[in-house]
Amino acid sequence: MSEEERIDIVEGIDEDGNRLLLRVNRYFYYNGEEYVLLSDDCDEPAQDIDDTTFFVMRVVEAVDEDGEEIEEFEPVDEDLMEALIEVVKTNFEDDSEIIDELDEE
Repeated sequence: MSEEERIDIVEGIDEDGNRLLLRVNRYFYYNGEEYVLLSDDCDEPAQDIDDTTFFVMRVVEAVDEDGEEIEEFEPVDEDLMEALIEVVKTNFEDDSEIIDELDEE
């Protein structure tokens, strides 16, 4: 698999304490801060878009226990989420399936 085809997967925990695998779709900036568009379709892009849940989170640089720089993803409040969804829809029109799904959420 080439570097361009590689799928970045992050692991997290949902509000019920269950393991959650999310695919990184793209990073973007809004008002000087970095955000990431994530989805739960880690099985490859062939998964039906109707069964996919999207998340937009703030990217925060942190340092782990070994002193290595890492990225952490933080949830954003509802008002900011609405603005970020508009940014995704405006800037990434080529991802029409993602845009359609965000319209429904």
